[in-house]
Amino acid sequence: MALGKIHLRLRLAACMIIAALPGAGVSAGAGAVNSTVRPHRIVSLNLCADQLLVALADRDQIAGLTRYATDAQMSAVASQAKGLPVFGGSAEEVIAADPDLVVGMPARRNPSITVLKGRHYPALDLKAARDYDEILGSIRDVARAVGHPERGEALIARMNADLAGLPRVPGHKVAAYYQRSGYLTGTGTLVDDLMTRVGLVNLAGKLGKPVLSQVSLEEMAMARPDFIVVDSATQTVTDKGTEMIHHPILANIPRVAIPQAWTVCGGPAYVKAARLLAAQVNKPRLNAH
Repeated sequence: MALGKIHLRLRLAACMIIAALPGAGVSAGAGAVNSTVRPHRIVSLNLCADQLLVALADRDQIAGLTRYATDAQMSAVASQAKGLPVFGGSAEEVIAADPDLVVGMPARRNPSITVLKGRHYPALDLKAARDYDEILGSIRDVARAVGHPERGEALIARMNADLAGLPRVPGHKVAAYYQRSGYLTGTGTLVDDLMTRVGLVNLAGKLGKPVLSQVSLEEMAMARPDFIVVDSATQTVTDKGTEMIHHPILANIPRVAIPQAWTVCGGPAYVKAARLLAAQVNKPRLNAH
């Protein structure tokens, strides 16, 4: 994997965590969304908005998604997004599309947003979801904004049904979501909510760590969680960042792998992540400790 993409993925993950903090939302424009009029030129400003628009809007309503929408390692809707308009990230592209709805929570330092704020486009400020209930809220907000509230309710019903009866691991076992270069995901995050749903205890909480922290190999080995949860893409050593989480000192701790595309945004992929996590932590292991 190219170094630029590695850094980008870390920034995206950090952005989703920071965005979950109080006051982190940013309004993309001053225009109010009129829920009685169905928009026909919708533009997404971030990866999470991409995924909800693909799930809830008509394809011909979508005027532009972000350039990450079709990247399978980042986007849970990469295959569905193929063939839809994709923007490179400039304000000029958005202005040329003349959107009647802008959806997303852009980064504070994105220079394009300064330009767009003065345009007064109808905008939906989509904040990052920290738990399942907030995902459902985002789905309802987007479904109403794009003129298909019934699709939102139908999607929520399917998600609830798929999560019903999800097996929980017994015994309050401890798990660590350990990312490349030793980053540990803390409580109050979507990953933490997934752990709780399947009966796991987040190691970060036990250690009193913040939302995102770096934990050394020695500290991780001493903490000895029952599971280490990793991004599926890091199962192969490609550089020093991934080499760290494959160090022999951690070899006896069972691994659970989940695609990052399913956890970086709060959306329908939450269900896939929850089911895969539950299946893996409940799988009989010959070398369980």
